[in-house]
Amino acid sequence: MNVFIGGAWPYANGSLHIGHIVALLPGDAIARYYRKKGDNVLYVSGSDCHGTPISIRAKLEGVTPKEIANKYNSEFKYCFDKLNFSYDYYGRTDDEFHKVEVQNIINFLYNKGLIYEKDVEQIYCNSCKQFLPDRYVEGICPNCKSNARGDQCDNCGSLLDPIELSDRKCKLCGDFPTVKESKQLYFALSKFQDVIKDNLDKNKDKWKINAVNNTERYLFEGLHDRAISRDISLGIDIPIDKFKDKKVYVWIDAVLGYITMSKKWAIDNNKSYEEFWKEDAISYYVHGKDNIPFHSIILPALLKGIGYKKLVDRIVSSEYLTLEGKKISTSNNWAVWVPDLVKNYNSDSLRYFFLINAPEKRDSDFSWREFVNSNNGELLGAYGNLVNRTLVFVKKYYNNKVTNGEIDEAIKKSIKALYDEVGVLIEKGNLRIALESIFEVIRSVNKYFDTSTPWLTVKEDNEKCRNSIYTCIYAISNLANLLEPFLPDSSLKIKEWLSINHSNWSDIENVECNLECDISILFERLDKKVIEIEEENLKVKTN
Repeated sequence: MNVFIGGAWPYANGSLHIGHIVALLPGDAIARYYRKKGDNVLYVSGSDCHGTPISIRAKLEGVTPKEIANKYNSEFKYCFDKLNFSYDYYGRTDDEFHKVEVQNIINFLYNKGLIYEKDVEQIYCNSCKQFLPDRYVEGICPNCKSNARGDQCDNCGSLLDPIELSDRKCKLCGDFPTVKESKQLYFALSKFQDVIKDNLDKNKDKWKINAVNNTERYLFEGLHDRAISRDISLGIDIPIDKFKDKKVYVWIDAVLGYITMSKKWAIDNNKSYEEFWKEDAISYYVHGKDNIPFHSIILPALLKGIGYKKLVDRIVSSEYLTLEGKKISTSNNWAVWVPDLVKNYNSDSLRYFFLINAPEKRDSDFSWREFVNSNNGELLGAYGNLVNRTLVFVKKYYNNKVTNGEIDEAIKKSIKALYDEVGVLIEKGNLRIALESIFEVIRSVNKYFDTSTPWLTVKEDNEKCRNSIYTCIYAISNLANLLEPFLPDSSLKIKEWLSINHSNWSDIENVECNLECDISILFERLDKKVIEIEEENLKVKTN
């Protein structure tokens, strides 16, 4: 089976924070799972190197937008690498290949009549003497009355036109802008109302409920055509006469990156990208809730307009992650930055906490106390303890080797069942429940170790002891295999210790434990002082 997985494109205007990672990490676990199943996987993403946020940052720092994009693109790749993201291709929207492909698509849609010219009213700042990009316009959302920027309300998720905002202000100078007429290009999104509804009805059982609700709301209100050109300095040049002084609006640029990066991957690796865009392929789009309409409405409309039959069939859209009970705010520096995290903490400890605490159905919270407790309790106290005490026992009493024994039937049954159960949950994007199910079995195997009392039976009934230890080795081998999509580092370490070559999504039956290498601690205990230190760092950064 061919499986395409698209991770949302972070803006290359600042460092990643934990909210970005919690939204994107499910994509990597899903990709790793399907690879273990033996499926053909293409997992892509990239840095969004266009758009107003980058121009704003460049102006503040007195450098070029290109320098800002280069800096953060490199930092993103470093962070994703440290967290073991397994992208098949990670690109950027200012790549020349991407630019040409986007321009070709715009020409194609224009010639089909799906992109058309329109006289529109736009926000113009007399003080700055320029039409304002959407993100330079701030005001009050017409729907929920919250503060919003020009193109989207973060509070209610509405896609907006800046002219809809009341009490508008220019973000650059603070003055009240006026309204002027301008000519722009528009994408005929309204023509795809039925297409989007049919796609939703066909796939809603494979989407997160927030994506279903959000999309149904837009369909109920009726889809509106959207501008694809803007009077901005940063972006892809519009390839159509009379509009060559304008740039491609970033929303169309970024979502088309899923196609362009698929093509680029295929060219670089001498492969075919078309198989991932056929109707019988599976596609996943993984992102935060603020990106829902771009993936559930705009992307499938563009795909249909271009001529693809494969639209959007699976959406994994997370809710928000808060920090110590408060909304993450990059402007107030109330955030935990990923470059700091990956330097100081174990990648699997981070992956575990982000996945077990994922905001899959409702907002969840990151707290340093819970992170430390999670590492020391579940990872070290349950999983690490099971692995360590079992393997230390084998080294001490069996001269590093246990290659046969009778496996406890209840343990064997629960392990075998776990592959089907966890597989179904991963495919549905329910990573949190999948991980919880595995750790329930880890706790049950720990209990089995305790009740088997091998430290006694090794002296009184060696065969019984060998069977119980062999059962634990069987369980550990399979738990490492099951956890590999979630916790790749520790899983591969265990497989190396036990000389396991099995990499498929199926139970390992014939276990041969021959510990020829030294066994180390799987997870380090975090000192409780970390909580106080990190909480104090947060307070200092916001002052």
